Amino acid sequence: MSVCGPRDCTAEDERNALEVGRLLAERGAVVICGGYTGVMAAVAAGARSAGGTVVGILSRPDREHANPDLSIVIPTGVGEARNNIIVNSGDAVIVIGGSWGTLSELALAMRHGRAPVVQLGGWRLLDQQGDPVPGIRHATSPEHALELTGLWS
Repeated sequence: MSVCGPRDCTAEDERNALEVGRLLAERGAVVICGGYTGVMAAVAAGARSAGGTVVGILSRPDREHANPDLSIVIPTGVGEARNNIIVNSGDAVIVIGGSWGTLSELALAMRHGRAPVVQLGGWRLLDQQGDPVPGIRHATSPEHALELTGLWS
């Protein structure tokens, strides 16, 4: 399960990410994230607190600044291109909060169209008529986010 979100996040995004991580670990999901601070750190901490496995796909070519809650650290050295690796690695993508990097992850996930994309908080995308962009599943809570992935009954 890929979880994306900003490195500089709100307290609400951090709480949501912590809970999403915990809930995913309780369901036996491997959490894939960017591996640094903010939402990435919170989802990793939540998953690890429940005994889960967390894979960090790092933008840097080394492990410097990697979150200590990661189970597996993958330094890529590809910079922001790692966003593509993150969203392609999960059976679903949960996006928590909003930032330019997070928006790129959401766009890549939607463009691939391979996995469900669930958004919890953050920026809302509108089309030319001002209507919500179709296809993004909007969650109201961490529990709802997992439900909207369609991976658990």
